[in-house]
This record gives sequence, structure tokens and C-alpha cells, in this order.
Amino acid sequence: MKFLFNCSWLLVSIFTVQCTSSTTKESAAPPNILFIAVDDLRPELGTYGARHIKSPAIDNLASQSLVFERAYCNIPVCGASRASLLSGVRPGRYRFLSYLTRLSEEYPGIASLPMHFKNHGYTTVSNGKIYHHADDDSAAWDEVWKPKPKHSWRDYLLPENIERDTANRSRGMPYEKAGVPDSAYLDGKTALKAMADLHRFKEAGNPFFLAVGFLKPHLPFNAPARYWDLYDSTAISLPANYLQPETTPERAFHNSGELRAYADIPETGPVSENMANKLIHGYYACVSYTDAQIGMILSELEDLGLADNTIVVLWGDHGWNLGDHMMWCKHCNFESSLHVPLMVKVPGKTHGQRSQNITEFIDIYPSLCELAGLPLPDHLDGTSFVGDINGAVRDDDFAIAKWYDGVTIIQGNYFYTEFLGEDHQPRERTLFDHATDELELNNLAEKDAYQDITRELHQKMVDNWGDDFFVDRKVKNPQ
Repeated sequence: MKFLFNCSWLLVSIFTVQCTSSTTKESAAPPNILFIAVDDLRPELGTYGARHIKSPAIDNLASQSLVFERAYCNIPVCGASRASLLSGVRPGRYRFLSYLTRLSEEYPGIASLPMHFKNHGYTTVSNGKIYHHADDDSAAWDEVWKPKPKHSWRDYLLPENIERDTANRSRGMPYEKAGVPDSAYLDGKTALKAMADLHRFKEAGNPFFLAVGFLKPHLPFNAPARYWDLYDSTAISLPANYLQPETTPERAFHNSGELRAYADIPETGPVSENMANKLIHGYYACVSYTDAQIGMILSELEDLGLADNTIVVLWGDHGWNLGDHMMWCKHCNFESSLHVPLMVKVPGKTHGQRSQNITEFIDIYPSLCELAGLPLPDHLDGTSFVGDINGAVRDDDFAIAKWYDGVTIIQGNYFYTEFLGEDHQPRERTLFDHATDELELNNLAEKDAYQDITRELHQKMVDNWGDDFFVDRKVKNPQ
């Protein structure tokens, strides 16, 4: 009888444990997603070793996150980069080309990242600049909100800039320092809206995917005076690679066309030393301004008790040239345009780990699905980086990016680009070894000693982009 009693007790205990475990698993709340995008943000931040930059909020987030040291966008322009990231699909020969890209038109019918979360019960809200066009992929969002500028998207507040900006479709200065509160500019309004949304989500109790997109440090570099005052302009200098070596083909460079539209910028040639100083100073000020807005949102997340169940992702849509190779803006295949900041905070799992694995933006979609326990759609080109949290090293570690007819593959220390002709075959090439040439000043592509590595990287590029780039089976040639 004693044996039977003990067996009965054991069976009841096992059943109770199983039921309790099952109930706990079923009742566990899905993680929320706070998805922070920053326009034109290069990885020149405190957490990436830039001690001259004041970015305390992002640095604090990094201390609680998995930080990617070698993350790359797949195309260095906002519209196309965002469409690629949010679809999880690589740019192609005729797909995702420019800032005008619309995901809904160029790859219709797929479930984007926010749509996938919406389909699985999440409330999805887009604040500020997430897609380039606010109405792109509109079905993916329960709400799309953008702050309304008083005059134009360039968001000037000083009368002289407003007057220039509204006269004959011209533009004001490429920077502005104004003695105003943070909320006077559009990004300050976006931060306040996101904080209000967090309160709303707290009351509703449903899982949310909250995307918050900041404009700065996009041109023009407009920021409240307090952020300009964080920096000493006399301590600012041009980058060490402020030159265009003859070994690099001319088509690798551009005329910084995005900047040329602003007042006091010459149509061609270098800007003055004084203007260069102002541009760099203004960029730094805008980084610190946006950092402060991010800090307010993260503090609100903590204060509301939501941080313990919210995955936070912070990314910049592409890099930016701050005089690198005598260029400004993005739009090229150099490291300065392709290298991006990326960090992911996963409550209870990340605490400042740093990954040296090469990571692409198309990897974000499958990674968030894995972290949230969602199935993977079958259209994704990227792979999950969740294993990096535990220090996993990837066996086949590379990234591919493109800018029109320039295609870049990054593997190990090598940064290899082919500039293609109409037959899709390489006409000019660059190869930089970042182990000895981080500034990309010595093109090795035509040197005899490097022909084996260039052939190897070419084949890797073809094998891993193949149809999507050289033929592009998914989108017809619009021409």
C-alpha cells in the first residue's frame, strides 16, 4: 500500500509540475519591440570608441545590449535601405535603388517585418521616419504618425533660413543653431509622441511593435544651441582620409550632390575649411540631440515598468561621409557609407556583449522573429544573429551591399567592390585590406599578389547574390 501511495503521489506531482510548466509557458507575455531608427547615423558614438562624441543615452543602451561591431547596410540610401531591412530582402539590379523606393511597389505581396508582427497579434505603430514614404506598406501599421513641419521637412526655425527655404524652391544653410527647447524641432515632437504611446500601451496591456524614426543627423544639421555648445569647434578637424588616391577609380567617388543643394555650398569642388568645420560640428550636435530624445524614451520605458519585457533595437539606416575621401553624405561603396551602428537589447540575455561577426541589415527580420517566437516567412534572405548573444562565431561570415552598379562584399578584413558595366561584368575594382588600411587609401585590386583573393571574393559575390543581382528573377526591368 505504501508503494502504491508513493507511486500515486509521484504521478500527481509529475502531472502538477507539467501542468504548471505548461501554464507558465502559455501565459508568458510575448515580448514588446521598441524599434528605433536614426537617419544618417554613422557608428561614430561613444560605445564605438569615439570619445569626442557625447552620446550617453545610446552608450547606456549599448551597455545593456548586444552591440554589433561590424554591421553593414545593404544599400547606402534611406528609402532603399529601409525597404530592404523591413522586408528582409537584398536589393537587386532593379529593386530597391534610391531614396524614392517603395516596398509596396517594388516587392508587393510579402509580409514586411511590422506586418508579420501585426499578423501575430501585435499593435504596430510607426512614428517619425520609418519608411521614406509615410504611406508605404500602410497596411502593416495600426497607426502611422509623422510630426508636421511648420514650413518644410528641412525644419528650419531661424527666419533667415525659413525665408531662403521657401523662396523659389531653394534651401537655407546646411546647418542651424537655435536657442530653442528640444520639442521645437520635429525629432523632439517624435520623442514626445513615442512616450505618449508607451503610456497607451501600458494601459492596453497588448504586445506592441513601436517604431520610432529620428531625422537627425540628416541634413540640414539643425539642433538646439545646447547641443552645439557640447563641442569645441577649434578641436574639430577633417578626417585623415580627406583625399582621393589615384589608385582608386574615379567612379568610386561622387560630387556630394545631396549637400550641393544648400546655401553657401559651391556647385563643385571642396567646401571651405570653415564650412567643413561647421558641417562636422553640426553633425555632432545633431547626434547628441537625437541621443537625448532616445534617452527620454528609454527612461519612460523603464519608469512604466515595460523595459523588462521589451526588446529594444537601435540602428542607423546607413553611414555618412564627413569629409571621408573628400566626400559628404552617403551614396558610395566605401566603409564610411556602409558601416552602421546596430544594437539589440534583450531583457535578461544581453548585458553589453559585443559581436565581431559581420552582420547585415537583412539579418534583423529573422532575428526578431526568433527572439519573439514567431515563425519565419519563406521570402527572407537574411539569417538570425541570435546565437551571437552567447558568443557564437559564424562559419561563413560576410556581407553584400550595392550602390547602383557598384557591388561590395565584405569578408574577413577585405572590402571588395566591383563596378559593373551594362553586361553586368566588372569594369573597375577596388580591394582594401582593413587589417593594414582602415582608411581605404591603398587599392590592391590590380596588384598581382591579390588576384587569388579578388577571384575568390568575386565568386562569393556571384554565389550569394547571383540571380537576385545579376539577373534579378523577382522584379522585371522597369526600363
